[in-house]
Amino acid sequence: MERIESASNAKIKWAASLHQRKERKHRGEFVAEGVRLVETAAASDWPLRFCIATESALANERVQRIVVELESKGCPIYVVSPNIYKKASATESPQGILLVMESVQNTLAELSAKNNSLVIVLDRIQDPGNVGTMIRTADAAGCSGVIATAGTADLFSDKVVRSSMGSIFHLPLITEASAEDVISFARAHNISCLAAALDPSATPCFFADYRKATAIVFGNEGEGVSPLFLESAEPVYIPMLGRAESLNVATSAAIVLYEALRQRYYSNEVSSRQR
Repeated sequence: MERIESASNAKIKWAASLHQRKERKHRGEFVAEGVRLVETAAASDWPLRFCIATESALANERVQRIVVELESKGCPIYVVSPNIYKKASATESPQGILLVMESVQNTLAELSAKNNSLVIVLDRIQDPGNVGTMIRTADAAGCSGVIATAGTADLFSDKVVRSSMGSIFHLPLITEASAEDVISFARAHNISCLAAALDPSATPCFFADYRKATAIVFGNEGEGVSPLFLESAEPVYIPMLGRAESLNVATSAAIVLYEALRQRYYSNEVSSRQR
């Protein structure tokens, strides 16, 4: 471990700069901050740059185990005071450990297109909290990957990474995709494309078939799914019996993805139990 005594140190400035989207894009790097996120990142196979931690954080046994894992992968550890740490941190109540990492991004060509693949498409979703939560839900529901179209919040922003609770390290991520490319990919690999829509004439989401290879598109919080997706995909909607006009997009994703999970893994079990 090496100690950093100045807030003007290059590593501190480096980490701090990655809280800006243009720097993340320029460097191809981002920051994972907090004990749980760093722990998950350390256990992944994503490329690591360096770790910054306070002495108080390093006194924690869980953090000590994380540091051992990081050092085994050749990741430099820098020890700093709480005041210097704050210069590199983006959280209001920092836990005293952060990790600078390389952004791992995939292409559509690299995405699994197996017969049972399940992909979630984030079409211009703008709220980072929604994006992170949808990645987390996609991970939990067994998705094969996450596709974000141009106009979607940066998948490697601080809030998206935190909201994903580490799931960002578990799934292939495609960013800045165009609707045309996603549709062409789905057609080329015989992937059924569904689009969540506020349209009662659409198929109720519980009646759609998710058991084959499927891509599910969720649209912008205010405008919904873009017209090109609506023209090319089967629209599905979530029935609502109360007076609410709509559901939060992350909530909608959870409902639809867990219907897909139910059909894929539990429909036969339910039928057998009813016999």
